[in-house]
Amino acid sequence: MMHIDQVRLNFNPHALLALNLILALVMFGVALDLKLSDFRQALRTPKALAIGLFGHHILFPAGTFLLIRLIDPLPSIALGMLLVSSCPAGHISNFFTHRAGGNAALSVSISTLSTVAAIFMMPLNVAFWAGQDAGMRAIMHDFSLDPIAMLTEVGMLLGVPLVAGLLISHRMPRLAARMLKPMRIFSLGVFAVFVTGALLANWKFFLAYGAMVVGIVFVHNACALGSGYGLARLFGLAKRDCRAVAFETGIQNSGLGLVLIFNFFGGLGGMAIVTAWWGIWHIIAGMALSTYWMKKPLLAAKAGA
Repeated sequence: MMHIDQVRLNFNPHALLALNLILALVMFGVALDLKLSDFRQALRTPKALAIGLFGHHILFPAGTFLLIRLIDPLPSIALGMLLVSSCPAGHISNFFTHRAGGNAALSVSISTLSTVAAIFMMPLNVAFWAGQDAGMRAIMHDFSLDPIAMLTEVGMLLGVPLVAGLLISHRMPRLAARMLKPMRIFSLGVFAVFVTGALLANWKFFLAYGAMVVGIVFVHNACALGSGYGLARLFGLAKRDCRAVAFETGIQNSGLGLVLIFNFFGGLGGMAIVTAWWGIWHIIAGMALSTYWMKKPLLAAKAGA
C-alpha cells in the first residue's frame, strides 16, 4: 500500500472548478437570507458573540496545535487538522443549533461573522501555527504557500458571494425573498450530490487509509464541540447560548478546506483525506449531539441554569 501522501483523490481540474463555483453558490444562497440589521442585532449580545468568535478563531486553532503535539500524527495529517480548525463555521451549524433548542439567532450571527473574519484569520492561523512545527513548516515550504494568495482565494470564495447576496438582500428585498428558498435548496442539493459523487469516486482510498484518520477526527471534533461549550459555560452564558457556541466551534466549512488543499497543496493525501472525513463526521456528530439535546429541552425560566 502506498504512503498516504502519495494518494491523490480523484479530482480533475473541471471537478475542482465545479467545487469552487458550488461553494460560492452556497455562500451566495446563505447571504440572501442576511440583512444588515442582523449584524446590528448580533452586536446587542456582544459578550456571547465575542466568546463564540474567540472560541472559533483563537481557541480551536490553538487547541488543535496542542492536540497535534500530543498525538504526533503525520505532518500532512497535522496540517489538514490545522487547516480544518482554521475554516469558518459550516452553516449547517445553524440547523443543528435550532434542532438542539439553542440560540439560533446567535448561531447565525457567529456563522456570518466567522465567515467574514476567516478571510483574514484563516491564512493567519495556518501560517502562524504551521510555522511552529518543523514537519508542517516543511510542507508549507515545499508548496511555497503564500498567505496573501490564500487570503485572496478565501476572499473570492467567501467575500464576493457574501457581499453580492447582502447587496441583493438590502437593495432588492423582494427579489431576495423570491430567490431565497429555491437558491438554498438548489445550492445545497448540488453540493450534496457533488460530495456524494466525490466520496464514491474515492471510496477505495477511504477504505484503505480511513483507519489512519477516523480516530483522530473523532477526538479532534469532540475537542472542538467540548471546548466551545466549556468556554461558553466558563464565561457564564445561558445554556441555549452554550449550545450555539458549541456547534459554531465544532462544525467547520470543510468544503472550503478541500478547495484550498487542492488549490494550494496539490491535493496532498493526508490533508485531503482527514479534511474529507471531517466533512462526513461533523455531520454525524452534529446530528447525534443535537438529538441528545433535543431530549433535554431548556425551559424558558431555566435557560440560564
